[in-house]
Parts: sequence; structure tokens; C-alpha cells
Amino acid sequence: MTDLRPILQSLAALPADSPMGLPGIFYTSAERFDWEKKTVLQKGWHCLGRQDEVPEAGDFFTVQLLEEPLIIVRGDDGVVRVLANVCRHRGMPLAEGRGNVKRFVCSYHAWMYGRDGALLRATRMENKGFDASSCRLHSYNIQLWNGFIYCSLDAEAAPFSNEAETLDALLEPYKSDTFRLVHVAEEVWHTNWKCLVENFMEGYHLSVVHPQTLHDYTPTGLAKKSASGPGFTSYMANYPETAARRGKGAAGLSDAERHRSTLFARFPTQVASQAASLLVSLSIFPISAEKIRVKWTMSVYGDDLDAATIQERIQLWEEVNTEDREKLEKMQIALRSQHAQSGPLAGDDFEGTIHDFQLWLAQQDAELLD
Repeated sequence: MTDLRPILQSLAALPADSPMGLPGIFYTSAERFDWEKKTVLQKGWHCLGRQDEVPEAGDFFTVQLLEEPLIIVRGDDGVVRVLANVCRHRGMPLAEGRGNVKRFVCSYHAWMYGRDGALLRATRMENKGFDASSCRLHSYNIQLWNGFIYCSLDAEAAPFSNEAETLDALLEPYKSDTFRLVHVAEEVWHTNWKCLVENFMEGYHLSVVHPQTLHDYTPTGLAKKSASGPGFTSYMANYPETAARRGKGAAGLSDAERHRSTLFARFPTQVASQAASLLVSLSIFPISAEKIRVKWTMSVYGDDLDAATIQERIQLWEEVNTEDREKLEKMQIALRSQHAQSGPLAGDDFEGTIHDFQLWLAQQDAELLD
């Protein structure tokens, strides 16, 4: 572990026109993953899903973020909360999957909690030291942005609201917060969490890995690096002039904005593609150095796309995700090799976003060294 941190700093210090990627051990080392869990992942803001996954009071879904089981629920007051999915009695999970509840009732001893996390009932508790008011479910830090729900496990985590004004400006014309959810899916991939961030955020592989699914609309040659800043990076997957329009989107969009997909990463674990009528987001939940759970959502703008077109888009993204997953799982095996050393990154338009991610990782490590 002590040997890897200087390597990361030395790579980040390379000239901007000569970037190199991380060696394989950064993606396979259990010790490095444990370090990341305690630092960038523990401190970071993670996208858990969309606000309209919980549109009504009592609507909830659950996720596992590192070692923490979470319940995301809309309360009686309309507020979205992230609660610990751990009964305060003996630690039993309170909910699974998604649904709607009036109360969370523990399946072990029937302790009952309100939708705000307050303990409402604990039958047969005659312990003189028992105080119901001290047995609330833990409530985590939460941020809402562009219709997404974010959580940090670090009680001292600084809000990201002021760190990415450039990203806000880039996405504002799309009116992302008004998009409506049409699909949610989850699956386990056998790859490192950083591999998926890097893969999603570079256009270099588009025409090679996705010749039938993406090349016609987002060929590698039209990829252009876009805004980056503290905690994020982005690039534009431009469509050929001959490509048909794929929906009007919000009224204020320019022709250029309607004729591209803007891909962005909100570090550490969210990657997304914003187009005029379609918003796809992947939330990455790291499990181990070589395994992740991926939750992906698809949202659409108003009634731009009919039901048949939406189903076509879902199928397309399922194929794209399968193509990426197959490549990343093969690469994960090869990254264990002693010969998986640092390699040169392509130009800024093609892999500059990977360099942004690397610089961010190095900065997080450097701050901990200070």
C-alpha cells in the first residue's frame, strides 16, 4: 500500500501532454481497495438513484453501500431520507428490495419504526435503561441534485453544491431534474469500480467495442473533451450530421445540444449520459477489489419518446452494458499480470477524462498525506 501511493503521485505529476494510466495492481489489490474504502469511498458522495423512485410517502428502496445497508424512503412530510437499514435492537435488516410501507417492522422481534426513522413500538421491553427516543434509525447525509439522490457515509463530508458550477451550467439546458424514470436494473460485474468509471468516460473504445450499438450515433472520431473540475469530468459524444434527431428535449436546447450525448462522471462512483430526451445513469457500488454492483436507471424527457421507442432504448442500453461488461471482466483477469504496467493514454478528446479521474484520485491521497 505504501508503495502504491507514490506511484499514483508520480503519474499525476507527469506533463499534461504525456499522461500514463494506472498499473494493474491499482485495480486488483485487496489492500488498495481497503484503503479506498476508508478514504475516497467512505468520504465521497454516492448516487443511490432517482428521486422519482420514491414519489409517494412510504415509497422506499434499499441499497448496500460498502458495509452499510441503507433504506431510501420518502417520509410523511415529503422529505427523502437515507436511513440505516439496521434495527436498533439486535441489528436485523428492516427492509429488502423496494416497495411502500406505513411502518418498518423488524422481522425478528417486531420493533416498529416510522418512515422518519423514529422508534414507534418495542413490545415487551421492560429494561429500565430503555429509552425509545434514543433508538432512532441513523440518518445519513443526503444531497439532491438534478433529480438524483446522493449520500455520504462521512458525517463531516462537505456538500458538493458549490464545487461544480461548470457541470451545472453544462447540464442546465437539459432540465435533468424534470426527466421521468422509466427503467431501473441492477447486476453484479466482476471488475474493479475504477475500471467502469474509466470505461464509461472515454470515447476511445466506442467504435471498437460497440460497432453495431453505438458507432453509428457516437463514433469515436467525434468525441470531444468537455468541462472538468473538482469532483467531476465530462466529454461530448457528438452525432454525425447524417444521424436522425433523437427527440426535441427541453425548449432551450441548442441544435448542438440536441445533436450529442453529454457524458459526465461525478466522482467517485456515478457515470451518466445526458441527451436531449434520454438520461442514463450508472451507480457503482464497490463490493471488493474485483467485484461491483451496478444499478442503472433510464429517464426520459416528458412525452418525447413513445412506449415502443423507450423499449428500444432500454434494449439498446442492455446490449451496450453487456458489451462493456464482457470487455471489463476479461480485462480484470489480465490486470493481475505482472506485465499490466502503466500504458500511455490517448489524446485529451479520447482519454483526457481518465487523466482527470487519476488526478482526482491523487489529490484525495495527497490531502490525506498532509
